[in-house]
Amino acid sequence: MADRFHPVVVVPVYDHERAIGAVVRAILHHDLPCLLVDDGSSAACARVLEELASTFDQVILVRHAENRGKGAAVLTGFAQAAARGYSHVLQIDADGQHRTEDIPLFLTTAAAYPRSVVCGYPVYDDTVPAVRLYGRYLTHVWVWINTLSLQIRDSMCGFRVYPVAPVIALAARHRIGTRMNFDTDIVVRLFWDGLDVVNLPTRVSYPSDGVSHFRMLLDNLLITRMHAVLFCGMLLRMPRLLARKWRTQ
Repeated sequence: MADRFHPVVVVPVYDHERAIGAVVRAILHHDLPCLLVDDGSSAACARVLEELASTFDQVILVRHAENRGKGAAVLTGFAQAAARGYSHVLQIDADGQHRTEDIPLFLTTAAAYPRSVVCGYPVYDDTVPAVRLYGRYLTHVWVWINTLSLQIRDSMCGFRVYPVAPVIALAARHRIGTRMNFDTDIVVRLFWDGLDVVNLPTRVSYPSDGVSHFRMLLDNLLITRMHAVLFCGMLLRMPRLLARKWRTQ
C-alpha cells in the first residue's frame, strides 16, 4: 500500500441540499474524485445530487433506497471505493462544517503514513453548542479507557482519512455502528487491529446549512451501548493493548 496512494473522497448525504453543492465544489477544487452516498434523502436533495453527478465527471453518486444512517452510508462508500480500486477514503461531512482547505494536509499526511488513520480533531468557533462540546469530553474519556491510550485525540470528528483494506477487513468481521456511533466505533476497533492514529487540528463550524440529524435520545442511547460493548472488548484485549503501550514508550 505504501507505494500506491489513490484516494477518493466519500461524503454521506442525508437532506443537505442547501450545503452539499458548495461542499462538492470545494472538494473538486483539489482535483479529487468525490463519491456521494445518498442515504435516502428527500426528493429535493436527490435532485441536487443528480445535478451534481451529471455536471461533474469526478462525482460518483450511489443511493440507499431508505435512510440507513451515517455509518451505513460511509460503509457503502468504502465498499464502492474498494470495488473501484481506491486505496484510501477521505471522509468528510455534507453540511459544510469541515474546512475543505485542510484536505491537502490530510492527504499528504495519509500518504506519509499509509497504514494509519488520519483523524481531525476540532478547533471550534463560537457556533458549537455547549451541550455537544461537553458531551464529547465524556466520549473522549471512554475512548481513552477503551484503548488504554491517549492516541485518539477526538473520536467523533467526521473529517478523516482511512486506508481502505483494513476497514473492509474489519467490516467483514464485525458489525460496526451504522448511525452516529460509527465514527467512534470504527476508529477504536481499527486501533485494536493495530492501526496507529495521526491527529491533525482542523477548524469546525456547526453546521453551515442549519441541519443536524443527531437524535438526542436515540443516538445517545446507541453511543452509550457502544461504549459498554467496547469496554467489554477492551477487557478481553487488555494484555495485548498494554503490551503495545509498553512497546511504544
